[in-house]
Order: sequence, then C-alpha cells, then structure tokens
Amino acid sequence: MKPFDTVLIVDWSGGNDTGPKPRKDAIWAGVVRNGVADAPVYLRNRVAAEIWIAAFLEVEIAAGRRVFAGFDFSFGYPVGFAKALTGQDDPLVVWDWFEARIEDAPETNNRFDLAGEINSTMGGKGPFWANGLGRDIDGLPRRKDHYYNPFPDRREAEQQAKGTFTCWQMAGAGAVGSQTFMGLPVLARLRRQFAKQVRVWPFEPLHRDVAFVEIWPSLTVGPAPEGQIKDSWQVSELASQIAALDADDLGGMLDVEAPREGAIFGVGFEDALRGGLRLRNDCFALPRGVHWTPVDDALDLLQGRLRVVVREEKITLSAALGRVSSHAVEAKRANPPLANTAVDGYGFAGGRGPSAHQIPLVSGRAAAGDAPGAVPDGQAIRVLTGAALPEGVDTVILQEDVTVSDGAICFTGPLKQGANTRRAGEDVGAGDQVLAAGRRITASDLALLAATDVSEIVVRVPLRVGVLSTGDELVEPGEIAHPGQIYDANRPMLLGLLAQMGHDPVDLGRAPDNRDTLRHMLDDAAGKVDAILTSGGASAGDEDHVSALLSEAGAMTLWRIAIKPGRPLALGVWDGIPVFGLPGNPVAAMVCTLLFTRPALAVMAGEDWPSPQGFDVPAAFEKRKKPGRREYLRARMRDGKIEAFPSEGSGRISGLSWAEGLVELSEEARDIAPGDMVRFIPYASFGI
Repeated sequence: MKPFDTVLIVDWSGGNDTGPKPRKDAIWAGVVRNGVADAPVYLRNRVAAEIWIAAFLEVEIAAGRRVFAGFDFSFGYPVGFAKALTGQDDPLVVWDWFEARIEDAPETNNRFDLAGEINSTMGGKGPFWANGLGRDIDGLPRRKDHYYNPFPDRREAEQQAKGTFTCWQMAGAGAVGSQTFMGLPVLARLRRQFAKQVRVWPFEPLHRDVAFVEIWPSLTVGPAPEGQIKDSWQVSELASQIAALDADDLGGMLDVEAPREGAIFGVGFEDALRGGLRLRNDCFALPRGVHWTPVDDALDLLQGRLRVVVREEKITLSAALGRVSSHAVEAKRANPPLANTAVDGYGFAGGRGPSAHQIPLVSGRAAAGDAPGAVPDGQAIRVLTGAALPEGVDTVILQEDVTVSDGAICFTGPLKQGANTRRAGEDVGAGDQVLAAGRRITASDLALLAATDVSEIVVRVPLRVGVLSTGDELVEPGEIAHPGQIYDANRPMLLGLLAQMGHDPVDLGRAPDNRDTLRHMLDDAAGKVDAILTSGGASAGDEDHVSALLSEAGAMTLWRIAIKPGRPLALGVWDGIPVFGLPGNPVAAMVCTLLFTRPALAVMAGEDWPSPQGFDVPAAFEKRKKPGRREYLRARMRDGKIEAFPSEGSGRISGLSWAEGLVELSEEARDIAPGDMVRFIPYASFGI
C-alpha cells in the first residue's frame, strides 16, 4: 500500500459551540505531516470544523500528499439498522440519509428530535435512548427503562475494543450516539466535495488520495499529562502513533473485511499501534555469558540499543529554548546580509598610501537600518556603526583619525582597502547550517537563528520521565518518621536532575513493598510517561519488586556494573516504556543517573549521545584504590586542586551537596598522593 504523507486525527463533538477559549469536550484536530507534528487545533463548533477540514484537505491534495483522516465516531451501525432505515444495506446511504435531515447550527441542532422520529418509525421504544434536553421528546426515552432495541446493542468492533460505548446512547457520560448523528452529515458533504479523492475505510478500496477512517483515540492513548486537555493530547498522540507505523503494520491494520457495520482502526493491533514510539522488550538484554559489565561496555550497549521515542512538532523560535532540534537548520539569510561598517567614521572606495589625503564629503550619512545608496568615485560619506555600505564604498576610516574641514575629510595614511568593514556573509552565509540535528537549543542558538531569519523550527516533544520511589521505609518530608523509617531523598533529587537535563519530570509518588500495588502504579505510569526511573527494589532480594515484576514481564536484565558506588542497575521495559531501576542509596542513585540514565534519556529525547568533558587536575587528597571497579568520588576544586569528600559511603547525602563534580578513577589499582593528576568531571559537564 502506498504510504500516507499526512495523518489527520479529529476528536468530534455532538454538542453546541464551545466558545473561543480552548477547552475539553470540544472538537480538536491533530496533524502529523511527513513525520512532523503540528500543534493541536481547537475548533469551537462543527461549522468551523467542516470549513477547516475542507481547507486542510484542499492544501494537502494540491501538494500531492496522501492523507489518512481519522474521525472518532461510528461510520456504521449494527447489522440490520441501515436497511431498516433506508431500505438498503449500504452504510454510506445512511450518511446521506442523515445529511438530508440533520439541522445543525453552532448553538442548536435537532439530533434528539431526529432520534425520537427514528424510534417512532421502529416501534417507539428504541433503538436510541437518552434525551439530553430539558423537554420531553416523543419516542426518545430519557433512560434505558422499558427500552427495546430490535438490533444488536453493539457492533463487532465495539465488542472487540474494551471500554467502548454503544452507538444507541444519545446523551450522558461517554455517549457517542450524538457524535455519530452530527458527524456523518459532515463527512457526507466532504465526501461529495472531494468525490474524486476520498475513499471510506473499510467500505471502499483505499486507492485515492484521502482515506476517511474511523478511529477511537482511547484505544491506545492513555491519560493526558497533568494540565493538558485530554482531547488535545489524544489527537496528537494518536496521529504520532499512526505516522510512526511502518508500511507492513499499517497495511495489516487496514486489511480487514469490509463489514457493513464499519470497524475501528487498530482493534486487535493495539500493541503495534502503541509500539510505534516505544522500545522492544529485549532492548536491554546483555550478550550471552556477560555477568559483570565494565562501565565503558555498559555505555556502548546502551548507546547501541536505544532510539528516539518522542514525536516532532513545529514551534516558533520564541518557544524553542531548551528544546531538541529534530533536523539540521539552514540559514535563510546571510549574517551580515550586506557589507557594513564596524565603526563610526567615513567611508569611501579603495585604500590610501602613507601620505596626507583630502576627500570631499557627499551630503547625508549612512546609518544602521538605512537602505544603501551610492557614493560617487573619489568622494566619502559619513557612516555609523552597523550601516550597510553604500555602493562605491569598501573602506572606512575611524572618525577619531580624521578632521573635517570645508566639506572634506583630511587624514594621513596608510589605510588598507577594506579596513573597518565587515563582508556580507562573513559570519554565516545563506544556506549554511546554523543548527545541527539533536542539539538542545541554547540562548546563543536563538540569537543565531533569529539573525539568519529562522522563525520556526521542528523540535522533539519533551521527554516525559516519571520518578517512582519504592519501599515501606520511606515517608515524605514533613510527615512523622517512625523508628526504622527514613525520609524519601531520592525522588526530589531525581525529579530535580531531570528538570535540569531539560526533560519533563513526572512525580509518580511512592510505592509500598507490595507487588500488586507496584504493578498497578507501573500500568498507570505507562500511559503517562516515556520513561520511568525507580529507586530501590532493583536488585534480587525478597523485597526487590521492581526487578521481580520486570522479570515476570519477560523484559528485565540486571546489569551488574563494575562501578563504585552503584553496581546493580535493573533495566527493563514495561508496556513499551523503558524502566531504569536505580540503586536505593542516594549517592549510588545519583552517580548511576549521571553516568547511564542521563545519556540514555538524551538519545530517547532526540539528542546526540552526550559524553561528559573531564579535566586532569592535581589532587589535594590521598587514596589507595583497589583494582577491579571504576570509582567515582564526590569532589570539588579549590585553589586549582581537587578535594575529595572525606567519606565514600553511599548514604552520605551531604557529600552530594558539598561536591561540585566527580573524580573518576579507572579500573586499575592506584595509590594517589597530593599533587598527582586525577580526572575531574564537573557537574556542569553532566548538564546540571
């Protein structure tokens, strides 16, 4: 099947105009075009939505792009209804039947009255039920009491997809009956308007430019992040999931028999649909025979097995600080765009020798922002810093080096041709690369992009990383800590580290030492985040429930890394979401986060693999190191030398606050004396 270039997902509404301010329970559209996501579009009513969709399709068709257009209402009814209503089994005739009878305006429509009329022609007690108006309607019961339906309650598609609602319900929580009544007429008109391009799945072969497809976002998209409108979130996520499908998966999902009832796209293929931006269960598996993993080998394994898991979107330059660029960006305009003067002074053509010179001045001046004029040969013009050089000017002399008398400038040379000027494009030429793909954008990058007329940029959506603490011994700061309990230090530390690294941290709370509770919390988190960090429970003991659950899911590898502090690192995948099981001791948790989790998350967020920059500096401490493990000491620089924290205990949290970085000691044995050179990695090299 020919792939789709553009994915459009529309979350529909059967209600009235929702006003100018974006809100829930409204119409939202999500778009991914050639792999790049647009910001979700809010459409306040069906009239506005139909106009917008028609204009959108015109643009895509004119550009030669093939469109997958998904709408979240039923394209057909349970078997038997179409023939009873129209005399034909063809569900597309039902579309036209509704289009001829639905009266729709932003503030009112006749959907409940029409449902009552249909019921009255079919016995008066069904199939539709639930009246959402303040007045009674003949034939339409308010509740399902004494309700009679001559047709099946659900289509086969609803029976296969958990959590769906019957299309006969016209009002109330989750009702889709009204959405279908108010959506089919719009699709009927669009289908007629674009008759040569539109084909409807699964009723027609999809060999034209536009496919209308029934979708249900809740099939594979979980709850929205806190503070984001659910409908807006779901259309964007589903569009990204569909856009990420390969040709084989997409073809398999569309290759269904064409039932007269219609179908929901992706039913039976939920894992494949969700997995478009997720990882395989075996991505962290170690090579056979590996038990202890050196630090460099662990880093190489991570780098080779991870990939980007977040979608793209186009944003304005003003919103780009801290975001990760998806593609290389080229300058649209040279900087400087024209040759200009670097100083205040006087401009003319050509250099001058060592003798005295007098050059007549033309009237006026050239200042920054002025359109360049022209200066006759043999004459000079007053120029101010940043002014574009007029035609006939290629050299500028500082104003301090001249005297002005009788309408001329006087000075003594020599003066080199081109002095005190900047060439056009000497900084950046038009078409030069000004930003690499995979770069986290800085304030300096914003200056360069703005100077070269880049106003929009395609970036990665921020990586959402959840942090979950485990253990019955943990309590929150401010709570009463009973004997044997400690305050949870890891969660605020990890959330802070993630924010400093540029990710979107999500607090998943604390899990007790109860496997069922932890399983439920991981299930819930998998629908909200792109990665999960846990602390504690990552080894192989009786209460190490993180490792146990990941092992049960067939997606866990316990990496025993030759490192101090640290060692056990549980890496696994839960419902397509990578889980980094960190040690419970705060120092080990932080060191493992900086060394392993940070670069792994960077790759998943779309960045290049970051390697911290270290420096060789004289030690101001003594240490005898044993062979076998790479060690990291909490350290700081004072007077050009490196001090090490007096204790190496993994529970000494004060050392993390005291330190300004880490001293890295290689696996070999070593006796360190004051003045010996050691490798110091500042925290800033880890992006914190």
